[in-house]
Amino acid sequence: MKIRSTALVKGFRQSTPYVNAHRNKTMVITLGGEAFSDKNFNNIISDIALLHSLGVKLILVHGARPQINELLERNDCHSPYHKGTRVTDERGLGYVMQATGRLQLDITARLSMSLNNTPMAGTQLNVVSGNFVIAQPLGVDDGIDFCHSGKVRRIDVDGINRVLNQGSIVLLGPVAGSVTGETFNLLSEEVATKVAIKLNADKLIGFCSEQGVLDSNGNALAELFPSEVNRIITELEVNEARNPESSSGTLRFLRASKAACHAGVPRCHLISYKIDGALIQELFSLDGIGTQIVKASAEQVRQAEIDDIGGIFDLIRPLEEEGVLVRRSREQLEQEIHQFTIIEKDGLIIGCAALYPYSEDKMAEMACVAIHPDYRDGNRGLLLLNHMRQQSKSKGIEQIFVLTTHSLHWFREQGFHEIGVESLPMSKQDFYNFQRKSKILSMPI
Repeated sequence: MKIRSTALVKGFRQSTPYVNAHRNKTMVITLGGEAFSDKNFNNIISDIALLHSLGVKLILVHGARPQINELLERNDCHSPYHKGTRVTDERGLGYVMQATGRLQLDITARLSMSLNNTPMAGTQLNVVSGNFVIAQPLGVDDGIDFCHSGKVRRIDVDGINRVLNQGSIVLLGPVAGSVTGETFNLLSEEVATKVAIKLNADKLIGFCSEQGVLDSNGNALAELFPSEVNRIITELEVNEARNPESSSGTLRFLRASKAACHAGVPRCHLISYKIDGALIQELFSLDGIGTQIVKASAEQVRQAEIDDIGGIFDLIRPLEEEGVLVRRSREQLEQEIHQFTIIEKDGLIIGCAALYPYSEDKMAEMACVAIHPDYRDGNRGLLLLNHMRQQSKSKGIEQIFVLTTHSLHWFREQGFHEIGVESLPMSKQDFYNFQRKSKILSMPI
């Protein structure tokens, strides 16, 4: 008797390449509060558990906007919006904490489920929540005090990685503490984006009510580049301006995906929380089911050429006007252009640095370090530094030094230590500007 292979067998075989590709990869999943009341929510939890069982390292970031709105309305607590962000006062913060805490416990309980005759049978998941995110206040804008509405200040990357390497799922919410012990209400999409960027995640995944980003015929757009995302964001922002309390989950995720792609996250996926198995179909099939946002092109690190002067000039001019960088004329740039290394993306210069060797002293100065504001969340400064180190090694340089007025901590984090003016090459000492009071830092190659 001839036995035909079943659809299940075919599905397993077709998904095998993706199982191998996703194993040991880091994925950040952001799930808005809208999904929790949907009948498909338990299936999403089961699919997250399945991903974990396949060796994917998962950080789950949940929101709670509708739950917070319901609590505020029930208790007659008015919480206005300013520029699309909720103003959270002391009373409102209590309801925010109540709603987010309840959701966090609910998610943890569901991920702990291990009943027979359910997709979670036999699973043993450890879910870890903690102070992995440090917040800071948004402050005052246009005379409006955001009170306890905040933004991400720092991510404990090492702490999260330790938990992931132990085989646990990290669960984060939209509430975090600050260094002063205060509590702040955050945007869950911002938390997810910052975590994805800082952990160099392979994917950022979000859920919305639709199948993804839809075209005029109601069909999901399979793939978008960041440049195309800008147009869609602009259209959705018009609707948000009319009714900020009904801010679109699609809009918030597109903003997040744009920032993540710019900062180096290779893939962002937007899928529906209403469709059973959407997460699995998107990640383990050739065509997917939602919308994928990808980087438009690879970035290139290369030596600068004379035609790059205009781009470098546009990049460094705002920093010169702020006093962050020493002013350089276009003529000086032309003379020193071959000292510069640039990062280019889609024809735009998004980063630069110059290396000035002092061969007799076996030292070199790394100067004019600048990164485009839209791309500062990634590791491009470190990319330029490593390129400078390689250049220095090839020239027999043993030590790199920098002069900085604004980036002291960043250079310290990369291994630089402070030195005095007397440690500089003699010819550089003669040109040191004591009025500018730049900090001098050095690092051995």
